[in-house]
Amino acid sequence: VKKEVGDVSILINNAGIVIGKRFLDSPDSLVEKTMEVNTVAHFWTYKAFLPAMIAANHGHLVSIASSAGLCGVNRLSDYCASKFAAVGFAESIDMELRTLRKTGVKTTIVCPYIISTGMFDGAKTKWPHVLPLLDPEYVAERIVTAVRQNQEILMIPRIIYLLSFFKAFLPVKASTLLLEYFGCFEIMDTFKGRPKRE
Repeated sequence: VKKEVGDVSILINNAGIVIGKRFLDSPDSLVEKTMEVNTVAHFWTYKAFLPAMIAANHGHLVSIASSAGLCGVNRLSDYCASKFAAVGFAESIDMELRTLRKTGVKTTIVCPYIISTGMFDGAKTKWPHVLPLLDPEYVAERIVTAVRQNQEILMIPRIIYLLSFFKAFLPVKASTLLLEYFGCFEIMDTFKGRPKRE
């Protein structure tokens, strides 16, 4: 990309994979691949494009993480770990940019609930009116708006802000009951995932 296009002013890290099995049933090679794709890839794209943004004091880094990067979910241990890492990495880079006084390089961390792209086919939401499966076009529009407004973090739907707030100060037993009530224990019970290509 750097050879063909040159420096970019907006970098969006959007690649992601999911196994969807219990931790002990997840093959080691797939766990490693989850971390490589969902987290480590961010390191390399930032290394490639961030220096020019810093030099120009202009640009925008967008990390498409997940609401699963804010709380643990049954059958998503590797996925949650990779998205927690993506969130932490993006927050740390934001702090580095602030320390360097590079206020022209903005960051946006995106934490959506399940987007109906096929990646999470079969996953069910317990309360679809409160935590709906998200339309990809809607999510894309929200991300573009967030980038235009230099919004640091975007959680979709908005109830994720509230759940994240409660999780931050409730005792573990209470937040676990809250997560159970919202279906985080069963969400992956019917998971099939994207059909394999022949």
